[in-house]
Amino acid sequence: MHLIEAIILGLVQGLTEFLPISSSAHLRILGEFLPSATDPGATFTAITQIGTELAVLVYFAKTIGRVIAQWWRSLLGRVPRNDPDARMGWLIIVGTIPIGILGFLLQDVIRTTFRSLWVVAIMLIVFGILLGLADRFGKRNRELTQLTYPHGITLGFAQALALIPGVSRSGATTTVGLALGYRRPAAAEYAFLLAVPAVFGSGFYELLTSFKEPGVYSLFETGVATVVAFGVGLAVIAFLMEYIKKRSFMPFVVYRIALGIVLIVLLAVGVLQP
Repeated sequence: MHLIEAIILGLVQGLTEFLPISSSAHLRILGEFLPSATDPGATFTAITQIGTELAVLVYFAKTIGRVIAQWWRSLLGRVPRNDPDARMGWLIIVGTIPIGILGFLLQDVIRTTFRSLWVVAIMLIVFGILLGLADRFGKRNRELTQLTYPHGITLGFAQALALIPGVSRSGATTTVGLALGYRRPAAAEYAFLLAVPAVFGSGFYELLTSFKEPGVYSLFETGVATVVAFGVGLAVIAFLMEYIKKRSFMPFVVYRIALGIVLIVLLAVGVLQP
């Protein structure tokens, strides 16, 4: 039974990681409705995110390879430091620092207080509204080649907000990107690329600690969920990058707010416990 639950959770992880609706919130909520009726936990969430980030590596392989190559050439002085791809490499490194430091310092809070369903519900609504405002009023006239260091640092702090379930890693970064004037595909692509070091770092850290602290699901079950998340996540990236070329994020805004309200009602009447 646990294996089936893990597969379901892996499917949901893949479906929701790249949409701006918070995968951690969905895993947290769904866990309460599965036969185990429990929170899958931060460790399970972090490890399955390795699968979805592998999907990013596959989908953006050409871009990532070019960025790494130009960044390395800039270190050797073969290309200017202001080369767009070399600068992108530095921006991803700098943008990863906030979530790395905060994630390490706030481990206990992330595993306990932040996983309260009340927190999840409020974050779904608040950041849904912020995404809607940024999508509606953002100028959307900047490309990734115009990304500056101040913007990169700001986006790094936006990503760090995703340590709180319900915020959404891609949603927070994309929201700030839109507010700064970047086009939807540019904001989303940078959100995906920026997440790679942080998610792999967190995922492998949790994988190592899981040997000492067994969770709800075994390593095998978590591994199966991770593979499922990879396959589904790859399809979702392809869908979303095409979708936002011509359409807005408004359906996701409405969904976030509706889900947050439903969650608050279920908590208020006692159907769910925080």
